[in-house]
Amino acid sequence: MCSSHSKTAFILLFASFLTSASLLLGQQTKSAAPQSALTPEKALSLAEQGHCRETISALKRALTSQGASVDKKEVGVVGVRCSLALDDRDSTLDFLRFLHKQFPLDPDVLFVVTHAYSDLSTRTAQDLGRTAPDSFAAHKLNAEALEMQGKWEPAQAEYEWMIKKDPNAPGIHFLFARLLLSRPDAGPDATERARQELLKEIQLDPNNAGAIYILGELDRRDQKWDEAISRYKQALKADPDLGEAYLGLGYCLVNQKKYEEAIAPLQTAERFMPQNPEVHNSLGTALQRSGHKDEAQKEFAIHEKLIAGEGTAKPD
Repeated sequence: MCSSHSKTAFILLFASFLTSASLLLGQQTKSAAPQSALTPEKALSLAEQGHCRETISALKRALTSQGASVDKKEVGVVGVRCSLALDDRDSTLDFLRFLHKQFPLDPDVLFVVTHAYSDLSTRTAQDLGRTAPDSFAAHKLNAEALEMQGKWEPAQAEYEWMIKKDPNAPGIHFLFARLLLSRPDAGPDATERARQELLKEIQLDPNNAGAIYILGELDRRDQKWDEAISRYKQALKADPDLGEAYLGLGYCLVNQKKYEEAIAPLQTAERFMPQNPEVHNSLGTALQRSGHKDEAQKEFAIHEKLIAGEGTAKPD
C-alpha cells in the first residue's frame, strides 16, 4: 500500500495521471531544482506535482537508494506515469521492470503494469501507422485489430488484400484461416476454405505448429482420428510445448480405445493446462479403462471441481 494513499485512491490516481501530467508539463512556469540536487523524497513530491522532466533521473536513483524513506513502490508507479507523460519509453520499461521484479503479485502494481503496457502498445501501433501506413506490417496489424473488435468484413478484406499482394508471405494464410473459423457469419464453406488456407500455410512454413494443430482439430471434429493423431504429433514435433496438441492427441487415442497409450499425452497436457476440465475428464477415462481406478477417481474429482467453478486443480 502507498504511504499516503488508500488502495482506491492509488488506482484512481494512476487512471487520471496522464491527462493531468500532460497539462502540468505544458503549464509549468518555474523550474524545479537540478536533478543532481534532488533527494528521493523531494523528487517524488515534485513528480507528483507534474514536474516530470526535472525529476525522472532522480526517481530512477531513488529505486536503488538504500537510505531513502520513500515508498519504492510509489516511486516506481510515479516513475511509470511520468515517463509515459514524457513519452520516454526506455525509462517506462526501466520502472516497469523494477515493479515487476519487486512487487510481482501486488494488485496495485499489476493494474499499473497492465495499463502501461497497453499504452506502450498503442503508441507503437500509432508509430507504425504514422510512419509506414501502407506497409505490409501496418495492414497486418490493422487486420488483427479489426478481428479483435469483431469487425469481420473489413478484417477479412485486409487479409485478402495481403494474400493478393504477397501470397507467399508466411503467417497470413494462418491468420486468415483463423478468422474464417472464428467469424460467426463466414458461410457454409468457411471450414473448407480455412482448411485450404492452412494447407497453404504449412507449404510455406512446415513448422507452423499452430496451423498444423488447427488442421488436427478439424480432422478430430470430423472424427478422422488417424489423420488428427498424425497432425497433433506433427504439431508437437514443431512445438513440444503446445499443450492443446497433447490434449487433442490423448482425446483421439481415447476415442480409438487406445487407453493406455492415451495416458502419457494427457498427463503432459495436464501439466500444461491444469485448469482445463476436459484434460482431467479425458485422463480419468483413460486411467479408468486401463484399470487405474483410484487415479481415475482423483481426475474425475478434479474435473467436477473445475466444472463447479471452484477454481482448483487439486482434489481434497
